[in-house]
Amino acid sequence: MSDNKNELKALTILFRASSSVEKVVKNDMSRYGLNATEFSVLELLYNKGRQPIQMIGKQILLASSSITYVVDRLEEKNYVNRIADKFDRRVTFCELTDEGKQLMDDVFPKHAMKIAELFEECTEEEIKNLQKTLKKVGYKAVDLLD
Repeated sequence: MSDNKNELKALTILFRASSSVEKVVKNDMSRYGLNATEFSVLELLYNKGRQPIQMIGKQILLASSSITYVVDRLEEKNYVNRIADKFDRRVTFCELTDEGKQLMDDVFPKHAMKIAELFEECTEEEIKNLQKTLKKVGYKAVDLLD
């Protein structure tokens, strides 16, 4: 047990930090009537423009059945539109409406400031090292699942 004491401690810290960060993000999004998944879709469309719905799910790591539900909810809120592909009826695109763009013009800078606030105690070097370390752990976890 003592052989992997540091790894176990690191995992506990990772889980606790992840939980706390998730709570901050969820709280921030709820102020705008959004959940984290809805915001992820809006953020993707805001930064990358019109996307095939199938690709949205892959880019934000969401099952296709779930992405349909999320897009339905965002469409009901008038934040996104679905657009059928003119050449391939199997493909449907999703894009921000004017209302969705206005929302993100307002929300995204505030959200970015909240994220910056989360990391204000860290140096740039610490943030880069954190990114590098989390990628290593994440890729190893994927390898262990295979």
